[in-house]
Amino acid sequence: MHIRPMTPSDGDRVVEIYGRAIKSGHATFQEDPGTWESWDQGHLPECRLVACDDNDMVIGWAGLSGVSNRCVYRGIAEISVYVDPDCQGQGVGKSLLAALIKSSEEHGIWSLEAGIFPENEASIALHQSLGFETVGRKRGLGRMGYGPMAGLWRDVMLLQRRSQVVGVN
Repeated sequence: MHIRPMTPSDGDRVVEIYGRAIKSGHATFQEDPGTWESWDQGHLPECRLVACDDNDMVIGWAGLSGVSNRCVYRGIAEISVYVDPDCQGQGVGKSLLAALIKSSEEHGIWSLEAGIFPENEASIALHQSLGFETVGRKRGLGRMGYGPMAGLWRDVMLLQRRSQVVGVN
């Protein structure tokens, strides 16, 4: 496995992996993966990464979204990391997240945020293993429209990782 910058030619596979993750019902409130164009517009142009297998097939991706247009928040981003369900449990997510942290710091981002359903214990543990701390729980943040918890109001755990090299002095 290797990690490289994401290119537009990876777009279909990025959306496919996101769509497969959505089906679990524990990845996002979003019901439809959308298109590459919608994904591209919703993510920062920096820090877009893909993990590829030995045949250069994309098996996971990571990207950042801004949290606010206000200039004071320019160094804060929300992360997205998704791994093809067939490739989970092989260290792909950890490698992607570690590379995303490094890339974000190289781009002057001092704080990364992740919103994770509390039932997604593996994702929470992954983030904590790379320095993310649980800073809160948003109760009943949204009503689930699909999957095994359809119709239920879902909590979201808020995790944060402050850079040790960017803007903390």
